[in-house]
Amino acid sequence: MTMSRELIKRFTPKMTKYIPHAPSAKQQLFLLVNNLEAFYGGAAGGGKSDALLMAALQYADCPGYNAIILRDSYQNLIMADGLIPRAIEWLLPTDAKIHDEGKKWSFPSGATLSFGYLSGPRDHFNYQSAAFQFIGIDEMVNIRENQALYMFSRLRKPKGMADQLKAIPLRFRGASNPPAREQLSTGAWVKTRYIDPETRNKETIFIPAKLQDNRYLDQEAYIESLNMLDPITRAQLLNGDWEIKPEGRMFQDYWFKIIDQMPSDDQIVSTIRFWDFAATEEKKTNKEPCYTAGCKMSKTKNGQYIISSMVRERKEPAYLEALVRQIADMDGKKIHIYAEQEGGSGGKITISHFHRNVLPDFVFSGASTNGKSKLERAAPFASQAEAGNILLLRGHWNRAFIDEAVEFPDGQFKDQIDSADGAYSKLSKPFQGGIRVRSV
Repeated sequence: MTMSRELIKRFTPKMTKYIPHAPSAKQQLFLLVNNLEAFYGGAAGGGKSDALLMAALQYADCPGYNAIILRDSYQNLIMADGLIPRAIEWLLPTDAKIHDEGKKWSFPSGATLSFGYLSGPRDHFNYQSAAFQFIGIDEMVNIRENQALYMFSRLRKPKGMADQLKAIPLRFRGASNPPAREQLSTGAWVKTRYIDPETRNKETIFIPAKLQDNRYLDQEAYIESLNMLDPITRAQLLNGDWEIKPEGRMFQDYWFKIIDQMPSDDQIVSTIRFWDFAATEEKKTNKEPCYTAGCKMSKTKNGQYIISSMVRERKEPAYLEALVRQIADMDGKKIHIYAEQEGGSGGKITISHFHRNVLPDFVFSGASTNGKSKLERAAPFASQAEAGNILLLRGHWNRAFIDEAVEFPDGQFKDQIDSADGAYSKLSKPFQGGIRVRSV
């Protein structure tokens, strides 16, 4: 009997009166985990938001405890059945006090629960003075990796804490569905960090949850709604499938072969670096600035094109000019450098400036788009990729490039594809003089 009571106690998570209903089996497991990092997710309707809210409220009866749940925007926090309306439904009948229209709650113990968002590229700095013992992020695939990881620095306990607070584990919790095509640029890292057995930290707990795990939802009606979706999105949301890949309208990820080393010099016809100067500095008023991207591509004698380097950055003009110069010095003077030239006098001035002041001792030229749209310019490059003629030298940039290609042209960023199709356009034309040999 004593052993049975001990087992029941061990497998019963801490609960408070602020959690209005019993957790499902998967939610109960999520609440029992006391290690630093855990992720709950997969299918739509699996009770992810409830699980995060329950976890945040587990220690609301402890003095000094502070919890926060984040989303990608305030609008998503307050939408129907969102986290703030749900918290109001749960907490308004209790002795918890509401503040700032539900953005924050305080409890008689002195504990707090806050709701916030990470929308702009610098929003994480809004929390740089805060200290939390619980940080939850809902729909994590909408959050940039650097911003999510920054929040670990806010996970701490203050000095001189009460004995109860000392016993509370520091917890970082995430929840999400698999990323749609449009979310790959921000959300692909979630699968790498939490889902893939080969890449995720072994101390990180992943709890997959499906619609069938949530007994509080009308499952039959929800499945009927999900059946209206395309097969890939349906598999992601209904089955929590993290392996199925969203299809792009122009590129498929398996078209790009990864190679471990470049061919010998006698197999290379020509190598160039092509820049797309579409960058703006990150600012609070600029939610998602564009990138400058520089593609180094080689054409081989057998008609293949190898991208050996992709540089991608967004900073102020002076920094980018120094970067372009540094990359040129590393590539060597045998590499012909091109840059996309925008229409009008502004584009001519930019090219002239780089020619005279940044790369005066290199072979450098502007490349006009001739009024073609991004789709028109990318089409020949996409055709070569489909034929298996675009190879990528293994590097840290591979994943970001492939994800952008898969999303193109619907994704938020197109800079890497612009620079790659620009390089292909130059290399695929009959040779008209200039530098033919790549640097070694």
